[in-house]
Amino acid sequence: MAELYVDEIGSPVGRLLVAVDGAGSLVALAFRGDLALDEAVARFKESDDAVTWSPERCAAVADQLGEYFRRERRAFDLALAPRGTPFEQAVWAALLTVPYGTLTTYGNLARRLGKPDAVRAVGRANGANPIVIVIPCHRVIGADGTLTGYGGGLAVKRWLLALEGAMLPGLGI
Repeated sequence: MAELYVDEIGSPVGRLLVAVDGAGSLVALAFRGDLALDEAVARFKESDDAVTWSPERCAAVADQLGEYFRRERRAFDLALAPRGTPFEQAVWAALLTVPYGTLTTYGNLARRLGKPDAVRAVGRANGANPIVIVIPCHRVIGADGTLTGYGGGLAVKRWLLALEGAMLPGLGI
């Protein structure tokens, strides 16, 4: 049985659920939203995971997020263990190469992966990202330069992009 340690932390963009595995790798960082805590945890739990509430085990994530929100950190130094399909893993790895304060499109990500016709699949994988902010899915915009869907809502996406100083024409960012 695998161990999963969770905590809920406050942030300028709302409550976040943190989940790390027994090795200390970040498995999930998610917007809590209107989900009950047990529902939120269930989204990232595998059937045999034992879940333990542990702010101590999640402290490194909370500390680095605090630094990010204070503009003291541009890159995270955390072991990551997102759970997903091989294609999702490839998309999330590509997202990790998008620098702080810059933007890309779903089409650019698809081309980087060598699958230029997989734009919609890239969008679905982006939407399934279990480690928001750290795996920067907020840096992906539509091909026409518009903001597209985001798990935390478009206002949060806009806020994160403004925090990073990303330039988004026509949206005041």
